[in-house]
Amino acid sequence: MMFFKMQGLGNDYIYLDCTKGRQPKEIKKLAIELSNRHFGVGSDGLILICDSQIADLKMRMFNSDGSEAQMCGNGIRCVAKLVYELGLVKKEKIAIETLAGIKKLKLNLVHGKVKNVEVDMGEPILELEKIPVIINDNKKEIFNDKTKEISLYVKNKKMSFICVSMGNPHAVTFVKNIKEFPVEKYGSIIEKNEIFPEKTNVEFVEIINKENIKMRVWERGAGETLACGTGACASVVASTLKKYTNNKVDVELLGGNLKIEWNENNHIYMTGPAVTVFKGEWINDLY
Repeated sequence: MMFFKMQGLGNDYIYLDCTKGRQPKEIKKLAIELSNRHFGVGSDGLILICDSQIADLKMRMFNSDGSEAQMCGNGIRCVAKLVYELGLVKKEKIAIETLAGIKKLKLNLVHGKVKNVEVDMGEPILELEKIPVIINDNKKEIFNDKTKEISLYVKNKKMSFICVSMGNPHAVTFVKNIKEFPVEKYGSIIEKNEIFPEKTNVEFVEIINKENIKMRVWERGAGETLACGTGACASVVASTLKKYTNNKVDVELLGGNLKIEWNENNHIYMTGPAVTVFKGEWINDLY
C-alpha cells in the first residue's frame, strides 16, 4: 500500500489514494496502526482521497484513535496539494467533498508546485443545538445570548467558552499565558464533558493584539496537536465576537501561522502551507 506522509503546520496525516474504487479494509484499525508513532508511520490520523459524485474528489478523515471526523483544515490543504501534484486534478480551483459539506479551494502555485492553499471554510455555526452543545433546562444560567458563551467548572476552575462549529465542534476559551497553560490537564476533561454529545475540540487562545492571536489546541480523538485549521477559524470567530480582534487575524500555532479572514459574506477563509514529508509502502493485509 503506497502512502504519503504530509503536514500542515506540523498537523501531520497519512494520505491514501483511494480513487478508482480502491478501499482499505478495517479503516479504523488501519488508522490506529498507521498513526502509532512507535510501531507505525506516526501521525495525527489517516486521510483517504476518494472519488466523489458531487465534487472533484472526496476526503475522509480519521483521528489517531480510529474515529472519523467531519473536517480537517490542515488536512484538506494537503489533499489539494497532493491531488494536483499527482495529476488527479489539473486545475487551480477545486472542490472537495467532506462530511462538513463541499469545500472550495484555491491553489497558489510557484513553478508548478503548490506553495500554499486558500480554503473557503464556509459559514461558522453558532446555534448550540447544531454544534451540538446540549444545555439542560436547569443549566440555562450558564448560557450568554450576546456572545453565545457558556461557563463550565473544570477541576473546580470556572472557565468560559464560545462554542463554534466549522463542520466539527469547537469550544474556545481565552487565557493570559498560553505557553504555561496546562492544555492536557483541562483539554482532556473538556473534550468529554456531557454537554458535548459528539465530544469537542478545545482551543486555548491568548490575544496579542487586534490582528494577532496565539492558539493551542486539544483535538478530540488525538490530544494536543501542533495545529488545527478548523480550530484557528473557530478561534477567530470567537475573538471577533468578543471584539478582541478584527476580522482578519494571523493565528500563531505551535507548528506555524495561518491567515484567517471572516469576511462580509459570513464565510471564513483560511490560507496556509501544505508540505509533503515523504512517501512509502505499508506492508500488511489491511488494504
